[in-house]
Amino acid sequence: MRDGPPSPDQLIGEIAAARPATIADYMAAANGHYYATRDPLGAAGDFTTAPEISQMFGEMIGVWIADLWSRAGSPAFRYVELGPGRGTLAIDALRTMARLGCTPAGIDLVETSPTLRAAQLTRLPAAEHHDEVDALPDDLPLIIVANEFFDALPIHQYVRVADGWRERMVERRGGLLAPVAGDIPADDAIPASLRGQSEGTIVETAPVSAAIMQRCAFRLARQGGAMLVIDYGYAGPAAGDTLQAVKAHRFVDPFADPGEVDLTAHVDFTALGEAAQGADMSVSPMTTQGDWLRRLGIDARLQSLAAAAPTRAGELKGQRDRLVDAQAMGDLFKVMAFTAPGWPAPAGFTGDAV
Repeated sequence: MRDGPPSPDQLIGEIAAARPATIADYMAAANGHYYATRDPLGAAGDFTTAPEISQMFGEMIGVWIADLWSRAGSPAFRYVELGPGRGTLAIDALRTMARLGCTPAGIDLVETSPTLRAAQLTRLPAAEHHDEVDALPDDLPLIIVANEFFDALPIHQYVRVADGWRERMVERRGGLLAPVAGDIPADDAIPASLRGQSEGTIVETAPVSAAIMQRCAFRLARQGGAMLVIDYGYAGPAAGDTLQAVKAHRFVDPFADPGEVDLTAHVDFTALGEAAQGADMSVSPMTTQGDWLRRLGIDARLQSLAAAAPTRAGELKGQRDRLVDAQAMGDLFKVMAFTAPGWPAPAGFTGDAV
């Protein structure tokens, strides 16, 4: 007999034991507990994001925002970040923006983790926290940054079986959780271009991501502003299983330790773009993180930092290479921007430098 209410881990296990859960429900429950109970970042955590690798990443985002703001006529605006981690990106971006004369009227962070909220407030004491996009203030234009945010949102998976498509479910088998094909036909959930795939093929959809993107887009269409999305992903529609789990900087079984590992999936940038177009937003071409950072001037920033601290030149070069090189994060991570009607085209998506 258990004393008191079930822990989040026990609850996840009981849900899975009682009935099969969709991959989306499983991912939402597991990640909800995971992010609420720890700071997962850095060498002592499970993974490291670009802002934690180098100050240059946040600085280039600050340059991007200041350039867009200046060409938009220097309006008052709010800086918004979705899933801001420890606040490292915001600190670097805001410092760079201030140096360029661009100071937001407010700093608004969309974050649900109590642990990460506390870490963010130590660095950004003036920031306001919000549980969801719909709670953001509606008084000014918004410039929204979402770095490695959409990859952690729930996805649905569908698998091709002999007589069509079925949603992939999670159920307990022999004391372990495992994915299985559901019983209900799900052919209508598959893009027409992918329905003819061979047996065993997996297709993913992300309706939660699309809904949040659409809410951001309609908010920006009303208030003005722009949104920058950076994440590992692809241009869909495409088939393939991208669900993955990371613990202590290693890939592990996504179903072995629910609530104690970071569950993510690759982001379909085409689907994000389609979600925003209904709000009459301008959507940039998708580009790679490496190309985007080079166009914004990361190499010039590297030279400046190395000149100021010659003993760190090799370390700084290594940080730049990790962010930009195709064999590291440069090609895996993609970038897309969304701008409200009347706002200028954002920098970094063509060959022109800032």
